[in-house]
Amino acid sequence: MANPSTNILSHEARFSWVRLRTLVMLRWMTIAGQAIALWVAVNWLQVDIRVDLATTVIGVAVAFNIVATVVFPENRRLSARAVLLTLIFDLAQLAALLALTGGLMNPFAVLLLTPVVMASTALNLRATILLGLVAVGLISALLAFPPPMKLLNGEVLQAPPILAGGFWMALITSVGFLAMYSRKVMGEVFSMSQALAAAQTSLGREQRLTALGGVVAAAAHELGTPLATIKMVSTELADELADQPELLEDVELIREQAHRCRDILHEMGRTGKDDTLMQIAPISALVQEAMEPHLDRGKRIIPRINGRINDGPGADHMLVARQSEIIHGLRNLIQNAVDFSASTVWVDISWDKAHLKVHVGDDGPGYPSHLIGRIGDPFVRKRGYVDANRPGYEGMGLGLFIAKTLLERTGAQLTFANGSEWEESDVPLEKSHPKGAIVEVIWARATLEISLAQARAPLGENKHFDY
Repeated sequence: MANPSTNILSHEARFSWVRLRTLVMLRWMTIAGQAIALWVAVNWLQVDIRVDLATTVIGVAVAFNIVATVVFPENRRLSARAVLLTLIFDLAQLAALLALTGGLMNPFAVLLLTPVVMASTALNLRATILLGLVAVGLISALLAFPPPMKLLNGEVLQAPPILAGGFWMALITSVGFLAMYSRKVMGEVFSMSQALAAAQTSLGREQRLTALGGVVAAAAHELGTPLATIKMVSTELADELADQPELLEDVELIREQAHRCRDILHEMGRTGKDDTLMQIAPISALVQEAMEPHLDRGKRIIPRINGRINDGPGADHMLVARQSEIIHGLRNLIQNAVDFSASTVWVDISWDKAHLKVHVGDDGPGYPSHLIGRIGDPFVRKRGYVDANRPGYEGMGLGLFIAKTLLERTGAQLTFANGSEWEESDVPLEKSHPKGAIVEVIWARATLEISLAQARAPLGENKHFDY
């Protein structure tokens, strides 16, 4: 997987996603709304407004848009600083227009919250706080120096001080609440998008490796016949050239290299998984494949089927569709168990008439009790937590999220829990139970199981590999 620092979904890249054209279009909409509101206030509501000054303020926004359109290309993406300055301009322009049209008594004063909400979704925390402070200052200035709102007949519209103070307090509170609320929601949406991208990348890599194995298996199959021919001919030549040592040595070398090519192709062909027959396998074979990368990491992994030690895939007869999601998801769960276990990991497979269950447990410290309800969410970490088994490891929960996402795509349900500390000391490891973290994966048997009749069905016509 790519380095997160160069990921297109990184937080640094996220703050450069805003296009200038987007802000220009929004500002044109704002200008149109301000012009319409000004015309209605003067000609319909008979409000006494300095139309010349208000028009000048609106004209400044028009000039800003024209300059931005002429100077910069439409596809220009703004830096975080440029977006901040642009939003400060919009905030100041709106505050200036409100100062000419009644201040906080103008119902459109609530639009002062818009730039702050935009900043909370598109900018970092420091820029959001800065823009929020600017908004609070402008709102407070409109309260401290309230411009009078007059009608053309001379009547002055003025709210009582307690009501004006209430408007001020409501706007100030909304600045903080809406900024925090929108930032929290957008942060979780962004984190989920980032995690889903990582899950899709992991699955894509697994599928590419599986497809590559199929190509290798096909090559091994196709090259087997010519290599056998070379071996046979070289053997006959060796018999005929027994009295010519200088030629016999070359023939022996040819036969030796043919043997070597056969062994290499045989070894490579073992990884071929894209054959139609290999799309159906015992559940224990899938679990064994998920375990293989972690068998030599210094921890003992004990697979059990219905409580019995499994000596190999052939000991299990429940057939399932071979899916990359299942293998990669279980592999992540086993990796997490191996990382945090003290010495042993248990992988239990069991089923009844309705369900297939796979439990992955270890003898490690278990999940933190205050985070157990959030296990499986992306980017969950325990602040200040350093694991002695993995010094320097910064747990983000992304591996468990990927496993959960991939397995749920196959119809599984996952439950995370901690085992019991109590265990009889004389119970052998093969029959003991996990005392650390436990993950239970449950499928409805009807949605996953492949019947023996389906497995023995004709394979159909041979198909060409697509290169």
